[in-house]
Amino acid sequence: MSSVPQSKDELLSAINSIFPKLMADYRVVPESLSRKCEVAGNVKGTQISICDTVAYLIGWGKLVLKWYGLKSRGSPVDFPETGYKWNQLGLLAVSFQEQYSNWKYKDLLNELDSTISELIALVSSLSNDELYERTWYEKWTLGRMIQFNTSSPMKNIRIKIRRFNKNNGLQ
Repeated sequence: MSSVPQSKDELLSAINSIFPKLMADYRVVPESLSRKCEVAGNVKGTQISICDTVAYLIGWGKLVLKWYGLKSRGSPVDFPETGYKWNQLGLLAVSFQEQYSNWKYKDLLNELDSTISELIALVSSLSNDELYERTWYEKWTLGRMIQFNTSSPMKNIRIKIRRFNKNNGLQ
């Protein structure tokens, strides 16, 4: 399998292989360290918390579900999100962090688990043709848009979480 999923089965495999590992890494972090800002942020030169990384993944997952819901009803989608342009993704990430800033760590993890379950159910409900054989947004297929915002960022964030855990003696 290529590092970039090319089919429904590969996309499901990518999500299902990285997500449990990421959650296991998250579960090592105690609530008391979950807001410690020692993780490289999405805005250059910033440090964010473990909770912020969870909020980021929830935010993007929910955004993908929103895009799909709107498009499937024939409604317009304001990509990437209303009030943001593609060159403002760092600011969008900050908005996800702010949206979930008062959530308890365990509740964030539960929300992430629920969001990823919804995404897996969505991918499972669609055909390979719907995911990878049709342009869905500009030049991208729906499968690529889902991958860009699920398995790829999970891989990147997992590296950061593992580094945080190592630096804090949690491994």
